[in-house]
Amino acid sequence: MHIIETRDLTYSYPGGIDALRSVSMHIPRHARIAVLGSNGAGGKSTLFSHFCGVLTPTSGQVLVHGEAVTKKNIREVRKTVGMVFQNPDDQIFSPTVEQDVAFGPVNLGLDEETVAHRVDGALRLMDADHLRHRTPPTSSREGEKKRVAIAGVLAMEPPQVIVLDEPSSGLDPPQGVRELTGFLRTLPPDTYGMTVIFSTHQVDLVPEIADYVYVMQDGVIAGEGTPDEIFLREELLRGARLDVPPILARLLRSLRQNGGQD
Repeated sequence: MHIIETRDLTYSYPGGIDALRSVSMHIPRHARIAVLGSNGAGGKSTLFSHFCGVLTPTSGQVLVHGEAVTKKNIREVRKTVGMVFQNPDDQIFSPTVEQDVAFGPVNLGLDEETVAHRVDGALRLMDADHLRHRTPPTSSREGEKKRVAIAGVLAMEPPQVIVLDEPSSGLDPPQGVRELTGFLRTLPPDTYGMTVIFSTHQVDLVPEIADYVYVMQDGVIAGEGTPDEIFLREELLRGARLDVPPILARLLRSLRQNGGQD
């Protein structure tokens, strides 16, 4: 059984704007899944908002552990699926970082000792313990805000799935992006055994992190496969309006000339 599955998922915003059209995908346990698509046009954020029940499908289904997501089971779904939004300001709102990371465990009704243990572990994992007693980082410190937002999700002990919407957005290259990719590489399954799903329009991040890739274009799945399979389909990437870095383009040509063999 897949941990998350969508079946012909369709979603239309008010006014008849189709953001998703018959999207079917399967997310296995302990995988690292990349959803590639152009920034602001592929439907990635809308798709991710369905995984944790923020949005309700116009038609089709989202299943978690084989059960359709409904209002009745949404609390259990959100214990399984943790979402880190593209803009951390959407989920950071407490007076201090420590209180913000503790918000989820406290609302689960956990005792003080358990909450403190979870907060300590999440802040250490995100190398953010030094931020504990500070007010949430300002907009000029996007990297720190991302760390705090992710720590808040991990403190839920942790979810079985962590969903990150454009996690590299706003980070200073190359150091911030390098730190993020390092974190994502160590998260599953070595640390917690999580499934990690992340969206990005930065093609060069995918080979370092993902086991499997979905390419989205205008609300549909335009292609899927392993990173090697996807990167041999240069026309697919360009059709999805994704910039292919020169070094990757050279690798694509080399792979094609060698029949995809090393």
